Amino acid sequence: MSRRGWIFFAALAVIWGIPYLLIKVADEAFTPASLVFFRTGIGAVVMLPVAIRRGELRPLVGRWRIILIYTVVELGIPWVLLAWAERKLASSLAGLLVAAVPLVGTVLQRIAGVRNHIGRAGLLGLATGLGGVAVLVGFDIHGADVTSFAAMAAVVVGYAVGPFIVSRKLADVPGNGVVAVSLALTALVYAPVGIAELPHAMPSGRAIASIITLGVVCTALAFVLFFGLISEAGPVRATVVTYVNPAVAVLLGVALLSERFTAATGVGFVLILGGSVLATNGGRRPTGGPTYTETSDSADPEAPGTGSDGRTRGSVIGDPGIVDRSSPPSRREPTGGAGG
Repeated sequence: MSRRGWIFFAALAVIWGIPYLLIKVADEAFTPASLVFFRTGIGAVVMLPVAIRRGELRPLVGRWRIILIYTVVELGIPWVLLAWAERKLASSLAGLLVAAVPLVGTVLQRIAGVRNHIGRAGLLGLATGLGGVAVLVGFDIHGADVTSFAAMAAVVVGYAVGPFIVSRKLADVPGNGVVAVSLALTALVYAPVGIAELPHAMPSGRAIASIITLGVVCTALAFVLFFGLISEAGPVRATVVTYVNPAVAVLLGVALLSERFTAATGVGFVLILGGSVLATNGGRRPTGGPTYTETSDSADPEAPGTGSDGRTRGSVIGDPGIVDRSSPPSRREPTGGAGG
């Protein structure tokens, strides 16, 4: 990978690891609905002009139904539930639980009938990852309740289903355009409640800074960097960054919010991340259908993963908030995303 690619990778490792910390801080002054409204509104204000200037909205005409479904599944429901759950959960714990998304993505492949034999390593990965979740839920709750974990479970499922929708229904349209429209739609839906629930007193400076950073850096800038990383390293290598984000979330929560780092946190982290790697990479090639081959990664505009116009196709839609671990359908099936 080029030096430019490593710069993108390092930046994203941090940028997609800090939303959990920022959400925790913003929760002090903003309701979940207000937080989602400002985050998506700011992201849309930044991304829509870029998408319009590049002509990335026109290809979306006629796809509004599936884009609406994707928006609800990937943003509308998960982001408000995540903000709500973090009122009781530590930011580090939320980040670790979201790391289970690829496990759910792997299960979704089986449910959807994708003929991809997981194999022993893949099954071991699923069991290992679920064991890590059990460790966190059973021993590292610190005042949380069942509803908080139920909300996080819904977040994880949404983050896994969203990329699955993109890979199968929106892989041939510009990813930037899909993200910009999804952010704008979510902001419009949450505007009435988000504005009505604005705090009566002026929020703290750090709460305001958290909201702005979530919208500008963790949403808009993150997508620009991620699409750049795809061009430099290819879609498969680019998704490796999502394995680093949970570690960043834990480190920031412990260092800046004085959250506890327990033995359960450490064990759960190792089990979930190790299980995710095994589950998403431990399968055998599909049988009884087309044989998918991994092509070499390239920055060439005509390389796999890009269209004839140089735009990324089947691009990774995510956050961390919207990450699709899949590459284009011709390369491999999606296993889910990670978000915050």
